[in-house]
Amino acid sequence: MSATKKLYETKVKKAIQADLGYKNVMQVPKLDKVVINMCVSEATQDSKKIQAAYDDLMLIAGQKPVITKAKGSIASFKLREGMNIGVKVTLRKDRMYEFIDRLVNIALPRVRDFRGLSKKSFDGKGNYSLGLKEQLVFPEINYDKVDKVRGMDITICSTARNDADALALLKALNFPIQG
Repeated sequence: MSATKKLYETKVKKAIQADLGYKNVMQVPKLDKVVINMCVSEATQDSKKIQAAYDDLMLIAGQKPVITKAKGSIASFKLREGMNIGVKVTLRKDRMYEFIDRLVNIALPRVRDFRGLSKKSFDGKGNYSLGLKEQLVFPEINYDKVDKVRGMDITICSTARNDADALALLKALNFPIQG
């Protein structure tokens, strides 16, 4: 069991239930899934770039990513419908908690000029999105084997009904959120 899951089960669940005034423990918000997305815009010229992003995301997530395809053609970007354009992976249960643990305790402190996560990145339904500018903040990535620094979008989905409950959950799980 990862440290984040153990923290949630032992302390966070009871604390949030008391703070938010839930009568039933099943009402307490919990993490549902984490989606990591990497767009590879250079894949329109060189199809081998997608494989490098695929390998990096597989090391970071610990499971095989899915290659995403373009939905439509855009002539100015030299993009055709059905071309491989990115990779994504959805993490649930134990892998999700392990990734959250590594993100909060290892990766985010390694981000250059990091001052905390913004409160404004909630979507109104309890989900939080953040972007990283480089994959090198994860210790699994070997710096010498990286062909290009790529960013990624990370979406943390929770069962919270609103942003305030999701904010309380993420703060209780030691996310470095400003304010």
